[in-house]
Amino acid sequence: MPIVTIQLFKGRSVESKRLLAAKVTEAVAETIDLAPETVTVLFEEYEREDWATGGKLFSDR
Repeated sequence: MPIVTIQLFKGRSVESKRLLAAKVTEAVAETIDLAPETVTVLFEEYEREDWATGGKLFSDR
C-alpha cells in the first residue's frame, strides 16, 4: 500500500489534481506491479509565503 505525497503551491484546479493523481497512481501501480486501488496519493498545499528555496520566500520573488 504505497502512499505518495505531492507538495505544491495552492491554486491548482481540482481537475489538474484529479489528472495528476490518476497518472501518478498508474505509474506507481505499473512500476511495482500492484493494483491501482492500493495506491494512495496525498496533496499538501502551501501558500507561497510558507515555502522558501535558496533562502528566499516564493512570495518575495
